[in-house]
Amino acid sequence: MAQPFLRAVDTTTTNGRKLPVGNGSGRAPIIETELYAADRKIYPRAVSGWFAAWRWGLVWATQLVFYGGAWLTWNERQAILFDIAHRKFYIFGLVFWPQDIIYLAVLLIISALSLFLFTAVAGRLWCGYACPQTVYTEIFLWLERLIEGERLQRMKLDRPGWSGRKLGLKAAKHATWIALALWTGFTFVGYFTPIRELGTEVIGLFGRTAGDAGPSLGTWETFWILFYGFATYGNAGWMREQVCIYMCPYARFQSAMFDKDTLIITYDPERGEPRGARPKNVDYRARGLGDCVDCNICVQVCPTGIDIREGLQYQCIGCAACIDGCDQVMDRMGYPRGLIRYSTQNALEQKLTHREILARALRPRVLAYTAVLWTIIIAAAAALWLKVPLKVDVIRDRSVISREVAGGDVENVYRLMIINTAERSRVFDIEATGLPTIHVEGETHVTVPSADSRLVPLRVRVHVGPGVVAPGQHEIQFLVHAHDDPSVYRREKSIFFVR
Repeated sequence: MAQPFLRAVDTTTTNGRKLPVGNGSGRAPIIETELYAADRKIYPRAVSGWFAAWRWGLVWATQLVFYGGAWLTWNERQAILFDIAHRKFYIFGLVFWPQDIIYLAVLLIISALSLFLFTAVAGRLWCGYACPQTVYTEIFLWLERLIEGERLQRMKLDRPGWSGRKLGLKAAKHATWIALALWTGFTFVGYFTPIRELGTEVIGLFGRTAGDAGPSLGTWETFWILFYGFATYGNAGWMREQVCIYMCPYARFQSAMFDKDTLIITYDPERGEPRGARPKNVDYRARGLGDCVDCNICVQVCPTGIDIREGLQYQCIGCAACIDGCDQVMDRMGYPRGLIRYSTQNALEQKLTHREILARALRPRVLAYTAVLWTIIIAAAAALWLKVPLKVDVIRDRSVISREVAGGDVENVYRLMIINTAERSRVFDIEATGLPTIHVEGETHVTVPSADSRLVPLRVRVHVGPGVVAPGQHEIQFLVHAHDDPSVYRREKSIFFVR
């Protein structure tokens, strides 16, 4: 793909005017400077080790939750379901309504603070181990290695020219990628449309005949399955490191959360330099060499293709593949591990011990993040634990503010939206308080089905005799409580008008 470039003309100044520098031809030389390096396909080498095991452990954990969570059941329904059509979110035993938007805000705050905390302590842990881009890239790379072979085999296969074998391997790889991507899109949509119903609709596409009136896949469901599948296929199969380097904003602002005591992946130049190849059983110190054998394994295993020996770079996603690769080389050479390791800039400069590095991790910035984060988590958990499974909204009838009825009473009309967030049907009693002689006319014992709502019209009357209630507006309260459990109640304020 052609890359943009900058055309620059070398000039000098004489008598206040800029003139081209002559080159004997009377014309200014044209200097072309590329703004971006040409695209270079990266072939990450497979690596094993402690950090690779952690990374794959989190791949399994996150995907078991993602792919399996949609199939769990709870109270004869899908355990995790974001039912946008009916404006209800189910998460196991909890039912959230639009009025519970505060919990989404709290979740976003907790996620942001967690990211700040983890980044301040140990850099891009999220990117290297749990980010969906990293996770799916790992899975797609594993499938690529399974079909096309290891790094050198893939590089050989991608040389110019086509053969039947190459065409077959490429077709098999992309068919596998597309199948996984579509399954991922199907699972994603399954959190918004009950996945068993969605599966029946998808299967019906292949078994449908003309005039069949069975379940059909909706337009929006089809769009999102294809869109999310295409995004997964494109990001993890084709774009990979480009997403991390150019598209992800975190790569650009991460430095604002780093300091010199943040654990990052570092190369120890004092120990490793000067680098150079050498036989295993040679006194490399006598030759003036450092521990780095210049094997480039750290570059070959890097999913973004950087050389960690050049120092901290924003392209580094913190996956620690270079640590595992370097440690394997050190083991083969009989050198101590840790030429590339998790460390801090202060540790390298001041030669700090592990104990001193850990002690500096508990700095004011980290303690502040931790305190605020746990305060919010505990408060949110307490709010969820004490959450009353009832919501009430009071709506005044604005067509008639106040009217007189028989017996000298004044009547105001209201509508109560009663939302039963418990997953069992309940009977609620309705009362009104706040004024003498206030009483409710209408249905005061209301049955609301499980996880459902009901709009109840009510007429509230007050006797307005001399010296009882003055004209004007008065604050009243509606008390709605469960008939079988008085602890489940809501008290909502409103205004009663007297002419």
